[in-house]
Amino acid sequence: MKIEEVLLTNNFDSEYHKASLNVIYTSNYIQGLLKKKTDKEKITLQQYNVLRILRGQKSKPATVNLVKERLLDRMSDVSRIIDRLVQKKLVSRCTSNKDRRAVDIFITPEGLNILAKLDKEMTINAVLEKKLSDEECRRLNELLDKMRG
Repeated sequence: MKIEEVLLTNNFDSEYHKASLNVIYTSNYIQGLLKKKTDKEKITLQQYNVLRILRGQKSKPATVNLVKERLLDRMSDVSRIIDRLVQKKLVSRCTSNKDRRAVDIFITPEGLNILAKLDKEMTINAVLEKKLSDEECRRLNELLDKMRG
C-alpha cells in the first residue's frame, strides 16, 4: 500500500518530506507486527531487546550502561525495564565483585526460555521476504545507512 493511500493525502512538501513520513510509518508498522509477538509472552519490545542483549553476553555480567549503549531505543528508561524483568524473574541482578558500586545483570533460564520461544517469530524476514528481494533489502539498508550519515 502506498503512503499516499495510508495517509489519505498527496500533499507532501517534497519527496524528502514524503520519504520521512514513509520511514516513520513503516517503522511503526514493523514495531506493531513485532509487538503482537512479544505481547503473547507478556513482555514489551524494549524488554525483549534487553533480554537479547543479555543473552549476547554469554553468561558474562552486563551493566545498565552496557545495556543502554546497545539498546535500539536509546530513550528507554533501562533501569525501570530491568526492574520489571527482575520482577518477572527473567533477569537477575547482584552487586559486582569487581566494583561494589556497580550492579551486574544476568539473564535467567526463564529469560532464555522466552527468547527461545520468540526467536523464530521475531525475525522480520517473514514480512520482508514476501515483499522484498535480497537485493532490494541490501539497497534499502544502504539507503537507510546513508540517510543516518
